[in-house]
Amino acid sequence: MQYRLSPTEFLKEGTHRVMLDVRSPSEYNQGHIPEAQNFPLFTDEERAAVGTTYKQVGKEEAMELGLRIVGPKMEHFVKQAKMLAPHRRLAVHCWRGGQRSGSMAWLFQQAGFDVVTLEGGYKAYRHFVLEGLEQTDLKLVVLGGRTGSGKTKILHALYDLGKQIIDLEGLAHHKGSAFGFIGEAPQPTVEQFENDLYENIMRLDLSRRIWVENESRSIGRIFIPDGFWSKMKIAPLLNVEIPDKARIANLMTDYVLSDRSELETAFQKIATKLGGQHLKTALEALEQGDYAAAASVALVYYDKTYQHGLQSSLSSDIQRLEFEHGDAVEIAKVLSQLV
Repeated sequence: MQYRLSPTEFLKEGTHRVMLDVRSPSEYNQGHIPEAQNFPLFTDEERAAVGTTYKQVGKEEAMELGLRIVGPKMEHFVKQAKMLAPHRRLAVHCWRGGQRSGSMAWLFQQAGFDVVTLEGGYKAYRHFVLEGLEQTDLKLVVLGGRTGSGKTKILHALYDLGKQIIDLEGLAHHKGSAFGFIGEAPQPTVEQFENDLYENIMRLDLSRRIWVENESRSIGRIFIPDGFWSKMKIAPLLNVEIPDKARIANLMTDYVLSDRSELETAFQKIATKLGGQHLKTALEALEQGDYAAAASVALVYYDKTYQHGLQSSLSSDIQRLEFEHGDAVEIAKVLSQLV
C-alpha cells in the first residue's frame, strides 16, 4: 500500500486503522478529524519551546531540542500504540504531513506496525472539508416552525421513520436561541463543528433527501459554513405550526431546570430586545415559579424574529402545515408522506 495518502484515501483507511493525531493537545482541541485520537509528539509547552528555538536560534538547534525531548518517550509511544492498536494498523497525521508524522510513522514501522500517513496533514484535510461543504450536492429539506414547535423532536422522529437527518443543534451542542445553552455540553469550536458536519454528511446517501432544522446562521457561538448555509436557504421549507399551549409545554420540558438562574441569564441576554417591562414581567414570573408565563413572554419576541427570518427565505417552495396538537411522532408521520 502507498505510504502517504490523500485525504480521501486516508479517511477510507481510517475506518479499519487506529487514527493518531500527533499534534499537540491545543492543536487537537482547536479542531481534529472526528475519528482521530490525540497522540501528541510534544506537549503544548514542548512545541512552543521547539518553535521558539527554531525562530531565535536555528533549524538545526530546534531539531536537536526536539530529539532530546522525544528520545526518552519513544519506548512509551510504542507501548501505548500497541495497546491502542493490537492489530498493528495505524493511520498517523500531523499539521502539514511533515516531520512529526514522518518521525512517528518511522518509529512505529520499526516496531512492526503497518502505518500510513496523510499527505499534507491536517491542513490538507481542512481544505478537503471546506471544499466538500461548498461543492457537495445535497437534497435538503428544511423543517421550520416557531420556537417551541418541537422541531428537534420531530426531526428525530423522522429519523426513526427511516428518513435521513442532520441534527445541526446536536452537532453544535446548542438549541439555537439565547436559552439554547441550557442543559447542553460546552460547544465545539467552529472548526470542529465543520469537521463533524462534513463527517455526518459523508455517512449519508446523497441521492436521497436529507432533513435539517431551520436555523439562524449562528447556533450559539457556532456559525453554519457558507456552502451549507446557501443550500439551506434555497431548499424546500416545511413550516410546522402547533398550538401555543403545546409550544409552551415543549419549552417547559426543554428548559425548566431546578436552577432558574440559567433562565434569568438567558432573559438578560435579550433584555434590550424584550424591553424593560417585558423583562420585568418574565423575571417576576420566574421568581414566582410561573415558568409558563415567562415562556409566553419569550415567545412574543421569538415569534417576531422567526417571522422576519421566514420572510427572508430564498426558498421557492414553502409549505405551511397546521396541526391541532404537538405530538412530534404524529407530525413526523405526516411529514414523511409529503417528501
